[in-house]
Amino acid sequence: MQKTFFLLLSAAVVAACGASRNSSNGGDKLNTLTATEKKDGWQLLFDGTTKQGWHVFNNKTDGAAWKVENGVLYMDPEVKGAKNEHGGDIITERTFENFHFKLDWKIDTAGNSGIMFLSQEDPKYRYSFETGPEMQIIDNARHADAKFVKHRAADLYDLIASAPENVHPALEWNHVEIIADHGKLQLIQNGAVVVNTTMWDDNWKALIAASKFKNTPGFGMFRQGKIALQDHGNKVWFRNIKIKQL
Repeated sequence: MQKTFFLLLSAAVVAACGASRNSSNGGDKLNTLTATEKKDGWQLLFDGTTKQGWHVFNNKTDGAAWKVENGVLYMDPEVKGAKNEHGGDIITERTFENFHFKLDWKIDTAGNSGIMFLSQEDPKYRYSFETGPEMQIIDNARHADAKFVKHRAADLYDLIASAPENVHPALEWNHVEIIADHGKLQLIQNGAVVVNTTMWDDNWKALIAASKFKNTPGFGMFRQGKIALQDHGNKVWFRNIKIKQL
């Protein structure tokens, strides 16, 4: 009897841990703001039912490959089509300068995606990452790009490696935050600050000069821009997308 009790207790603890890792800090109330958040000036960027406030980068359509289901915004690569006519990065209608941004994400097995910020939308740019720095989303265990330093989950892509590495496995939810405040930049994943740097100073320019973006004019140098969720050809899910302007 005592052995059975401890087995049941252990199972409950495991289940609770699994539930914790697959839920956000907002509990079961997805895509909502608490009274405290409203008082503090937080705003939802995703209402949980529509793609209002978003469109495909350099294309005013909302992209049929981006779907909303059960309170989650996700990329369905099977809908993109051979010419990618229904896909592409999805980007905010609004432009932001100093902000605190939050969302939950999970990635498919061997998947890759990202969150770009301060991105410029202009026909002279083909992709949102040409101007906007990226907080990497990837399956560290299975995607080939994760073998490279500064290309792993929560890295400031190709600029700064994140530490500690605390990403949850593919198909499990992660909670991340991006704080850009008058040049000070923090990336937070699952409650831990994983990148802490300053934009636009000499060190920032040196990071860019040593990266794959060294010959990309304007990359990482804009002080206001849009937030984009990357279509990298893999299934990726997002929820609880919110922002507070600082």
